[in-house]
Amino acid sequence: MSQQQLIEAMSTIKEQEALAIAQDMVKQGADPFSILEACKQAMAIVGDNFAKGVYFLPELVMAGQILMQISELIKPLLKDASSSKQSLGRVVVGTVEGDIHDIGKDIVVLMLEVNGFEVRDLGIDVPAAKFVEAVKEFNPQVVALSGFLTVAFDNMKKTVEALKEAGLRDKVKIQIGGGQIDEEIRRYTGADDYGLDAMEAVSYAKKVVAGGAQ
Repeated sequence: MSQQQLIEAMSTIKEQEALAIAQDMVKQGADPFSILEACKQAMAIVGDNFAKGVYFLPELVMAGQILMQISELIKPLLKDASSSKQSLGRVVVGTVEGDIHDIGKDIVVLMLEVNGFEVRDLGIDVPAAKFVEAVKEFNPQVVALSGFLTVAFDNMKKTVEALKEAGLRDKVKIQIGGGQIDEEIRRYTGADDYGLDAMEAVSYAKKVVAGGAQ
């Protein structure tokens, strides 16, 4: 079984076939990160098809379920492959209010966990007040705001402002990601950083806990 076969099965929403391929790859000793990369590529295809109107919400949800099942399968292998053996820090992650996309968020959560971070995943369509509550309770160093739709940008900004009003803004670094995120959107939302993929999220979180993030 190969990466390309896994990409094909996942991107065409063939659940049992995708799981069987992933299981065979694990048995054959495939690099767990190569399996994750295949998942990432497949989800990019799914997201593109959703944006084009080829796929709809049921396909998006099913793709996310397949991803989570494969993630659970390879998570122990990823942890073994990671050099991080103890908690590096805490990160609150969530897709902001008005947006229900979770594929990118779920990959970020997975990669943060396997790299040694404690993660509180707030899920999708998360109002600003819930982020504020989570920061008070969980005391993270980083808050990661996800959003795929352009409407998410306003709610990212509202979330940053809500943290500021609650007196918590200076206690956390905020990174945004998902969709067409760039430096202009970062400035608009008031976030500290933006990431284009899961590894950039991990890299930034490590930089924050090491005291090197601006």
